[in-house]
Amino acid sequence: MRRRARTFSLLALLPLVATLAPAAAQQTPPPACEAPEHRQFDFWLGEWDVTGGPKLDTIVGRNAIVRVASGCALREHWVNSGGRDGHSLNVYDREAKRWTQFWIGSDGVVLRLEGGLRDDGAMAMEGVLPDGKGGQQRQRIVWTPREDSSVEQRWETSDDEGAHWQLSFLGIYRRLRKE
Repeated sequence: MRRRARTFSLLALLPLVATLAPAAAQQTPPPACEAPEHRQFDFWLGEWDVTGGPKLDTIVGRNAIVRVASGCALREHWVNSGGRDGHSLNVYDREAKRWTQFWIGSDGVVLRLEGGLRDDGAMAMEGVLPDGKGGQQRQRIVWTPREDSSVEQRWETSDDEGAHWQLSFLGIYRRLRKE
């Protein structure tokens, strides 16, 4: 008798399962990160030697930028010529309609930048860091693709709310390998 009851209860569930299965099969997830905005920073993908110095000819580090999260974000791994490293995640936030970078350096510095693609094709982002005196220092980084497939990175800081900017870093990314 028990065996019959169990068989009967399973058979009773079959019509319910049959009606739910097609609905579940029809619910495909929406395409993620396929809008053109998600590809705006793709010019930075790849492995790079980064040069700097007065003549921009001294190797100051190496950087690798790869797609992660099923193509929804770019992950950066920077190593300077002294062996110190840092990482960033870069993502286009479709709700806010802007790019965000979250950087963490091996010195413990955490920097959040936001911005977007400029009309000239450069990616520009800004953020703030504590200045150690109770105030904040503004940070601005601009990545500009160049005709020779290199990328210029210009990092500037401002101690007066953006009235004046000082160059903090100027580097040229020369591609070793493309992603």
